[in-house]
Parts: sequence; C-alpha cells; structure tokens
Amino acid sequence: MDDKTRTELEAAAFRRLVEHLRARTDVQNLDLMNLAGFCRNCLSKWYREAAEARGVGMPDPQAREIVYGMPYDQWKAKYQKEATPAQKQAAVSAGHKH
Repeated sequence: MDDKTRTELEAAAFRRLVEHLRARTDVQNLDLMNLAGFCRNCLSKWYREAAEARGVGMPDPQAREIVYGMPYDQWKAKYQKEATPAQKQAAVSAGHKH
C-alpha cells in the first residue's frame, strides 16, 4: 500500500471514529478513559499536537470542537453526567489524571 492510500484510509477511520463518538453521547469520557485509556479530550489533544507539528496553530477549544462537533462547554452542559462513585474509583485505580 502506498503512503497516500494509507493516509486516506487513516483519515477515513479517524472521521468514522469521531462520527461514532459524536453519536454516542451516552458514553461518558470517564467511561472511555477507564475502558480504553483515552477519551474525546485525548483525541482532540492528539489532533492539536498533530496540527502544531505541521505548523498549524490550533488552540485546545478549536481542536475539541472538531472532535465534539460543538463547543466543549456546550457538550458538557448537554451530555456530561456526574461521575458515579464506581467510575471515580476506576479512574483512580487506573491512575487517570484528567
């Protein structure tokens, strides 16, 4: 596989992941962190870092809006729920510092 095709496939997979995460607002970031070791915020951070590595300045709020499909504060107000004691304990056990 050539590099162009690989990049196009990776971009398509990324877009599909973002689309899936936008649709699954019932899945909290804490659940993602506890189960997969990353969350929407991590994904937006990686996006911002990749942009900056290519000389494209991008503040965190802009990168988060790309991942969330709306401003982060709006998403939090609309979809984020208070973490349960079990979720909090799992995060502590896993060593998450988000």
